[in-house]
Amino acid sequence: MKCEHCTRKECSKKTKTDDQENASVDVPSPAHENGEKCDTSKHKVLAVSVCPQSLPYFAAKFSLSVTDASRRLCGFLKSLGVHYVFNTTIAADFSILESQKEFVRRFRQHNEEEPTLPMLTSACPGWVRYAERVLGHPVTPHLCTAKSPQQIMGSLVKDYFARRQNLSPDKIFHVIVAPCYDKKLEALQEDVLTASRGSRGTDCVLTSGEITQMMEQSDLSVRDAALDTLFGDMKEEEIRRHDGASSDGYLAHIFRHAAKELFNEDVGEVTYRALRNKDFQEVTLEKSGEVLLRFAAAYGFRNIQNVVLKLKKGKFPYHFVEVLACAGGCLNGRGQAQTEDGCVDKALLQKMKGIYTDIPVRLPETSSHVQELYQEWLDGTDSPRVQEALHTAYQGPGHPANSRDIKW
Repeated sequence: MKCEHCTRKECSKKTKTDDQENASVDVPSPAHENGEKCDTSKHKVLAVSVCPQSLPYFAAKFSLSVTDASRRLCGFLKSLGVHYVFNTTIAADFSILESQKEFVRRFRQHNEEEPTLPMLTSACPGWVRYAERVLGHPVTPHLCTAKSPQQIMGSLVKDYFARRQNLSPDKIFHVIVAPCYDKKLEALQEDVLTASRGSRGTDCVLTSGEITQMMEQSDLSVRDAALDTLFGDMKEEEIRRHDGASSDGYLAHIFRHAAKELFNEDVGEVTYRALRNKDFQEVTLEKSGEVLLRFAAAYGFRNIQNVVLKLKKGKFPYHFVEVLACAGGCLNGRGQAQTEDGCVDKALLQKMKGIYTDIPVRLPETSSHVQELYQEWLDGTDSPRVQEALHTAYQGPGHPANSRDIKW
């Protein structure tokens, strides 16, 4: 029987039978085939967290519903020895809620002498890395300080979940499955260290495409399994997404919240208007001919360059911009939906978009688990723990790069 905490496949574990237990018979320590005793102090609990934009890829790739795809993926990972498989949607809930509060605060504090707007999203590691390494001021002060879903999931797993399981954070090896390679860079950031004992929140990132290669090359017998929850619930949770066409939908959620909080306006469906191209879209809130809010979504580096140029010139008309490095958004991440020659698999991507659109939307505010975590894990919605666990600060171009980091 494979040792349940050891990542070495050849490790076998001998356990006590009921008769042995009653007779107080000593059981040999776990050992490897070469006779070497397995050092149980080095065993890890393996946890994998899957991004919601990865699930449509697995569903489209294997012609399954998104629920069945999540079960197939979970079953495969557990056949490899993974102990827990989570969905990162709850981490995105926190990131969006904190971004909403920050935008309202910035809007109210904004003035010409000390401008706090526009607020630029910080969930995309490719964009944030570019802003930090290349742009610096005047861009980085406009980055939202809310941590990304990956960073928050690291804290949830290594802090909250570890304490629930009576584990030290360094006993958990946490893997993220994501649609893009830039998530690997994000995992290298020193700022991703959790507050608890200096353990890295994310130990490894694998792209959806890399996982698919593993699945296709595997000859393991796999039984489908339901995703786990951080709370130990036995009941399988229905797959949910946020209100974005191909991403976590920061723009739509923050726009609705700001309209209500700042102007007491209820916004139903958010109407996007394409400007330069389909990856640069605008959303406005107007009343009596006056524009109260002007938001934009800028995907891909061509549109990012235009945003940065206007911002530097001081001719920027937007209060908020959702910025993503990948043209087409997160579903189009380079870690999935690619042909063998590295081009976009357009047919597969179109199928993924349809699958993603059909996933029910859940507003972050309606999650009872999130509200419970604010109280149980973070001591309230405005406590110092919230700032520590859910917010970050940004480095400038002069900051020394990690030795494994790339040079922008």
